[in-house]
Amino acid sequence: MRDILPDLRARCADGIPFALATVVAVHGSAPRDPGAVLAVDAAGTVVGSVSGGCVESDVYEVAREVLAGAGPRVVSYGISDDEAFGTGLTCGGTIDILVRAYATAAEREDLAAVLDLIAADRPVAEATVLSGAAETGARLVVRPADAPGSPGTLGSEGLDAAVTDDARGLLAQGHTAIQWYGARGQRRMQEVAVFVRTYAPPPRMLVFGAIDHAAATARIGSFLGYRVTVCDARPAFATRERFPTADEVVRAWPHTYLESTEVDARTAICVLTHDPRFDVPLLVAALRTPAAYIGVMGSRRTHHDRLTRLRAAGVDETHLARLASPVGLDLGARTPEETAVSIAAEIIQHRWGGTGRPLGELTGAIHHGGPAAQG
Repeated sequence: MRDILPDLRARCADGIPFALATVVAVHGSAPRDPGAVLAVDAAGTVVGSVSGGCVESDVYEVAREVLAGAGPRVVSYGISDDEAFGTGLTCGGTIDILVRAYATAAEREDLAAVLDLIAADRPVAEATVLSGAAETGARLVVRPADAPGSPGTLGSEGLDAAVTDDARGLLAQGHTAIQWYGARGQRRMQEVAVFVRTYAPPPRMLVFGAIDHAAATARIGSFLGYRVTVCDARPAFATRERFPTADEVVRAWPHTYLESTEVDARTAICVLTHDPRFDVPLLVAALRTPAAYIGVMGSRRTHHDRLTRLRAAGVDETHLARLASPVGLDLGARTPEETAVSIAAEIIQHRWGGTGRPLGELTGAIHHGGPAAQG
């Protein structure tokens, strides 16, 4: 959604009707994850993608039909064959796509409110009925418990209450999923399928050490969708001019800043400081956090010395095993930019459970399981 957010907001603001196709389920290998979207407006203009090109033409036709009043639909696509190459997936998987229209001013206003929250990095979830004993396309907007009320309904008070509770749990984890319920919200029943799409704020990347490698890492972190912070205690180095792509540049002792800022299970921490005065207290603090990734730059000799200092500071072996050091995958990187790619590759590997080996040497599915797609 975020990749076409400006386009959707513009259509809502300009009163342009459009249909939105959303990937709601993926089985096996597929080019896009649940939550990927494609929009077709009344003029036939297309933005976004649900399959990287495999089924877009057919989805376009379905979207035009839905926009013309056919009603919301869930369509499925599987592996293509010789006769159906234009409407099948060549990668061997299957995808289910929900297509619904935002044809009226009221529908666009409701969606615009959600888009505004996403643009402001405010957490919000959308729950949409896919099938079963409730109206396909019925929609409920869910916000955290301490936020204003949730507009919309899925058809019954019990179903709304159950979905709201579960959607808040998924939102806290940043996960998107299909949930099943009874018609009145009973759990452990299979009467109603509800797609819960969460839009959590972007994950954070904390880069410590204002060096040239940090500038490259900040750039690729932004490219991957992280909210990037660069931190260094040296005023001459921690400047906006040196890190134009970072969301914020902080001048502070690294461990002091880390202890005062928010870190969650999606956060990536990159320690590029090269100085034990900074590294040791920073890593002691980092290893107390639930960060998904803690990468530390330095040679093997530096890493060995660092481990000795951390043990002396009271860090046990279980916590030390969390460190990715020396940082990055073995790509033969030489330049700061190449090193940043190797760091990014390792972060992706940690997130999705990849092997880090060439795909040509492996068999089986290309796309690994792992955390659901982020907004």
